[in-house]
Amino acid sequence: MQVTRLEASGLRRFPQVSLIPEVGLNLITGDNGAGKTSLLEALHLMAYGRSFRGRVRDGLVRTGAEAVEVFVEWREASQGRHRRAGLRHSGQAWTGRLDGENVAQLGDLCAALAVVSFEPGSHALVTGGGEPRRRFMDWGLFHVEQGREGGFLPLWRRYARALKQRNSLLKAGIAGAQLDAWDHELAEAGEPLTSHRQGYLDALQGDLADVVRELAPSLGAATLQFQPGWRRHELSLADALLLSRDRDRAAGYTTVGPHRADWRIDYSTLPQRETLSRGQAKLTALSCLLAQAQDFARRRGEWPVMALDDLASELDRHHQRRILERLLSSGAQVFITGTESPMGLADAGIRPALFHVEQGTVQPVPGA
Repeated sequence: MQVTRLEASGLRRFPQVSLIPEVGLNLITGDNGAGKTSLLEALHLMAYGRSFRGRVRDGLVRTGAEAVEVFVEWREASQGRHRRAGLRHSGQAWTGRLDGENVAQLGDLCAALAVVSFEPGSHALVTGGGEPRRRFMDWGLFHVEQGREGGFLPLWRRYARALKQRNSLLKAGIAGAQLDAWDHELAEAGEPLTSHRQGYLDALQGDLADVVRELAPSLGAATLQFQPGWRRHELSLADALLLSRDRDRAAGYTTVGPHRADWRIDYSTLPQRETLSRGQAKLTALSCLLAQAQDFARRRGEWPVMALDDLASELDRHHQRRILERLLSSGAQVFITGTESPMGLADAGIRPALFHVEQGTVQPVPGA
């Protein structure tokens, strides 16, 4: 995928901003606080419905603006078509359009543009709670099964609706036939949803092993371990829900099921899941994201857009070079931000398209 235009208004430091990137590598420089990261957040918002820093209402909308508005045009080489999408988000409500048509579901809009982001908080994929790891699995499934009849997205929506209804009953202290009905619905959607997630992680094993061998060989062989959210090897989801009913009624919410799913990475050189250092966690998170992008490219016939925020502060120049060479050899379009050009670019002899952010504007740098 190749973004050909990015426009935004009401975005943090930008009343109005426009960027026309190049194919290949795009480097966006500027002083700290100039707004470089906000440009990548705009891309991330279109692809995920949220900033990688958190919710839209947590500062993404410029002070004094009613909403942030993002418009993106891109080209899908595998399909030979140009696409465009727009999103207006106030932090409370949103409206969106895709290829000239109104969009009713935010997930349908986000599934159109594929962006993989690596930023200073990405180590939470490894060191944080289970939510970012569930989002990781679900992002991959949304995209690789896009348009497939009986695919992941309808199951995910069905499960989410049933979970909401069951939790409402539990909170109200209602049991009996109503709870039985929603237990059945949760199990009917949750079992195949879990099979999709298990299959996705299994398929990702080879890509992850390939990336780790290059970026973090000292950690040894990497293995993804899926945790479905209940003792699946012992119980069906229907039985697990029944056995946990008293506990769930006391808690007022559902304590078992795919919404509690997780995964972890085990390394052959770290016995008993020894805690990773911060640097190892960063490399592990980046390896997972690159493996996901590689899997996407194999299944969809083109790479997603790669957005790397503040790369120089996150990785040493040796790893910068390895990653940049890997991405550029793939043909991916890459966006990098930094206060200056990363040393890894010079080491690899790469000349990017250069843009500079200053005083609420983005300008191309001629002859870069």
